[in-house]
Amino acid sequence: MLPTSLSPVHSSSLYSPSLFPFSPFSSSSFSSSSVSLDPSSHRLCSLRLYSNAHLRITYKSNGLKLNCSLKEPLKVMISGAPASGKGTQCELIVRKFGLVHVSTGDLLRAEVSSGTEIGNKAKEFMNAGRLVPDEVVTAMVTARLSREDAKESGWLLDGYPRSFNQAQSLQSLKIIPDVYIVLDVPDEILIDRCIGRRLDPVTGKIYHLKSFPPETEEIKARLITRPDDTEEKVKSRLEIYKQNADAISTTYSHIMKKLLKPQIDGNHPKEVVFEVIDSILSQVQKDKEMKMKLGKSNQSTSVQDNWRGIPTKLNNIPHSRDIRKYFYEDVLQATQRAINDGRTRLKVEINIPELNPEMDVYRIGTLMELVRSLALSFADDGKHVKVCVQGSMGEGALAGMPLQLAGTRKILEFMDWGEYEAMGTFINIGSIGGKEVDEQDDLFILVAPQNAVGNCIIDDLRAMTDAAGDRPVILINPRLKDLPASSGIMQTMGRDKRLEYASSFENCYLFRLLYYAGTQYPIMGALRMSYPYRYELYKRVDDPSGKEKYVILSTFPAKPSADEVNDAFEGKPRNESKKALGFW
Repeated sequence: MLPTSLSPVHSSSLYSPSLFPFSPFSSSSFSSSSVSLDPSSHRLCSLRLYSNAHLRITYKSNGLKLNCSLKEPLKVMISGAPASGKGTQCELIVRKFGLVHVSTGDLLRAEVSSGTEIGNKAKEFMNAGRLVPDEVVTAMVTARLSREDAKESGWLLDGYPRSFNQAQSLQSLKIIPDVYIVLDVPDEILIDRCIGRRLDPVTGKIYHLKSFPPETEEIKARLITRPDDTEEKVKSRLEIYKQNADAISTTYSHIMKKLLKPQIDGNHPKEVVFEVIDSILSQVQKDKEMKMKLGKSNQSTSVQDNWRGIPTKLNNIPHSRDIRKYFYEDVLQATQRAINDGRTRLKVEINIPELNPEMDVYRIGTLMELVRSLALSFADDGKHVKVCVQGSMGEGALAGMPLQLAGTRKILEFMDWGEYEAMGTFINIGSIGGKEVDEQDDLFILVAPQNAVGNCIIDDLRAMTDAAGDRPVILINPRLKDLPASSGIMQTMGRDKRLEYASSFENCYLFRLLYYAGTQYPIMGALRMSYPYRYELYKRVDDPSGKEKYVILSTFPAKPSADEVNDAFEGKPRNESKKALGFW
């Protein structure tokens, strides 16, 4: 069954790129495809090609290279089935980013020909017709990545690891990629590419009878078919690859972050695919450079870098401390990135059950913990933070405030704000309004600002942002829709302006559970956006062991509609109006 719509309680925003969903392709062709890439440091990106995709990828010969920081070079792994286009993508990536290309096949041949100790060990197995053991190959790879050029320029590890044990070995040696790219192409396309490949024994150049024929009849006459490029052998290799690829992906699931999964029109040239990879790698690089500037490049505990995926059992109430802490840190990372990018009008929308006022398990204490976590983190950076809760609105018998916020200010005042006396020095509590903005304030956190029936918070909110100028104002779970009273107050007059102002705040973080319309159980999936990445749509599934997990379905550059969410759950292509851009 599929969610027919977003529950009214959870109808807000969603997106992101991925490489298993995205796919870098070879110089041959593909048809319909999907691509997913992950932009933050340490993330699993996958480029997937579904259906018949013919993607050609070229590069600008004079393209500028983006050099990574010497202390934090770019680290990329790329994987793909035979004929998936890995070679072409590697060439483009190396040309653009200047990474050291490390191929286990090339390494093996070089070590054997050089007569090194590792090479001699590998040669013994090869001469006996046996596979080279994992420990020998891993030692070879580790030695190559430890060389100075790989340390300084960064590396692109091509086609390795190829098994779960190899992946685990690299993990234990702390060899972890910033981006893991998987090229996923339909079997029929891969088989066609392999059986159509021909090798020029003179130059070593690879041709394809259909998509890349030889230049002359002379070359055509001397072409040969490689022994492993028969349909039977290709199918066997594909089965082995798939089994290993599934196992490897579990190793890197904890760094699977911003998966992009838009589909690519098969008629597009290969440049389109590389543009996706390029944008992801450039974003990773930008994040690294930003961290260096902030003096945080060596912090290995970053939540964004080590995102573990969506927590499970979110309908179990109360949430465990670990789950609450996970979301607090996830929100903090996104908010910090947005502020570091110069964003000043931000909003956080997080509707896990304990933070959803429409549910009977709503806990104001969880909201206060989130606010405290944000405020203390910014205060630790030396910023003066003002935490603001709206006061009573209206006059006389109509005076009052939303029930959700009743007593909130007192709770904040009595909370534990740490042992360093941050409260009263770097953190102060105030109301919403222009008069609350003081010269020493660096940023403002507004707790669930919302309209009440017949009363509007917008005017006070606008006055505050005007007074704040270019200082960041962060709204936590705002509810700024008009709630007209029977007297007609706050109905049509000025409504467009109010809504326009409310929409001027951009999401730096969004997390929303998805249910069938009108229900709050079971959880069907989730929508997540963490600045500066796209909206990601996940489906909750139960694996054979009975455990639940969240699998990415699609990503969006903007908040998707309920129809787009339903289409993604049903596996329908994006609407026709988007095909002109190359995405369904």
